[in-house]
Amino acid sequence: MSVSVPAFEFVSAGRIVFGRGEALRRVPKAAKELGATSVLIVVGSSPTRAQPFADALQALGIATCFFSIGGAGEPTLDTAEAGLAAAKACNADLVISIGGGSAVDTGKAIAALRTQPEGLLAYMEVVGQGKPLVNRPVPFIAVPTTAGTGAEVTKNSVFDSPQANVKASIRSDWMVPTLAVVDPELTLGVPADVTAATGLDALTQCLEPYVCCAPNPMTDCLALEGLRRAARSLRRAYVDGGDVGAREDMCVASLFGGLSLANAKLGAVHGFAGPLGGMLHGPHGALCAAMLPAAMAVNVEALQAGGPACEPALQRFHTVAQVLTGRADATAQDGVAWIRDICAELRIPGLKAYGMTAERVPEAILKAGKSSSMKGNPVALSEQQMARILTLSM
Repeated sequence: MSVSVPAFEFVSAGRIVFGRGEALRRVPKAAKELGATSVLIVVGSSPTRAQPFADALQALGIATCFFSIGGAGEPTLDTAEAGLAAAKACNADLVISIGGGSAVDTGKAIAALRTQPEGLLAYMEVVGQGKPLVNRPVPFIAVPTTAGTGAEVTKNSVFDSPQANVKASIRSDWMVPTLAVVDPELTLGVPADVTAATGLDALTQCLEPYVCCAPNPMTDCLALEGLRRAARSLRRAYVDGGDVGAREDMCVASLFGGLSLANAKLGAVHGFAGPLGGMLHGPHGALCAAMLPAAMAVNVEALQAGGPACEPALQRFHTVAQVLTGRADATAQDGVAWIRDICAELRIPGLKAYGMTAERVPEAILKAGKSSSMKGNPVALSEQQMARILTLSM
């Protein structure tokens, strides 16, 4: 019996290059091909790692300047505004981000704002006016140095607004990077705790689009392959940061997670992660990792109680469990146990480590209930079920 295929769209970076040692070889050449004369290079806390790229660009006659987002916390609206000012000061006609998800998101926004007639707040959701972009951004090249967010292939940038205690996005199909260069060698120096948090974020971003209420055939393929690679390699990358094969697998998982979330939906983990990021100002990947076991367990319980109508969604959790455990007879509960075990092995802190308290649970539930990610959850969760996720995650 044939099954109806839902209508879907698929957006991605204009070009994706994946491979060990590819970044330094490809990026300067691509900048030249794009006609760049002045490049803003967005980095994390230090430009040292990106200096070889600047040297190679300058050898091609392209001027460069650096903008550092700093090493503490998530990027804020002020970070994006300062980056835009830096781009204008050096007359940048190309933006390159070399760093983690925060650096990539910041560069993506700078490239978009560089050509707009108004400032950041005009285009920000939630905390701004949410206007659509009116001009195409300047070209943007994303070079991730962590394996987690998949921001190199998504169409939005997320910023913390400390004044409003929320995280919000600027979003447009025009914001997908012109070029994404994913080079596993750049992730070799990532510390174990960051590897754990970003790796579990990547795993979540493969898991949630697969079990969400609106998957599609393309994201299904990518999400399952990403889960397979994360399942076999996340522990290895955590234990031995120099294991290039494991790092390569995690880069694929992160890339495929980004492609999946950009083209399907997410769920309760990300539904909470956005509001909690604004409330607690904790790292996005760490918050996702802290909530993943409880969110998966509560979802499975809700689907099991939902009767025949929930069976197709529950079957997807069985499939996830089989991929994670490598066992053809694994059930959704086995998948929950596998997730709990790996979070324990990777020493993932609970939400209390970031300042979450029982008194803040109602606020988090209220904010999460309005999030687009929560609306993607495979089953509608009650306030009691949402509270249980948060309580178990503390």
